[in-house]
Amino acid sequence: MAGKREKPEDIVMKLRQVEVLQGQGAKLADAVRQIGVTQQTYYRWRREFGGMNRDQLKRLKELEQENTRLRRAVSDLTLDKLILTEAAKGNF
Repeated sequence: MAGKREKPEDIVMKLRQVEVLQGQGAKLADAVRQIGVTQQTYYRWRREFGGMNRDQLKRLKELEQENTRLRRAVSDLTLDKLILTEAAKGNF
């Protein structure tokens, strides 16, 4: 069963909420339950987004998009090179 997918901005906000609740003396299990996720999800989010602010999150998204674009360009060039080497083998 697939759950809803949170946006990174919402995840950072929820991690901050847990920090605030813990600062107020709530136990981790109660704080995580209040934001509506499991402890496993909380720990996964904390590992991935912990300590980030919105500016860093925006920069991460930009870098991921650039990385995807560059990977696509490299794969296209590699495919072109393979096609040209195959064509060159047939001519000689």
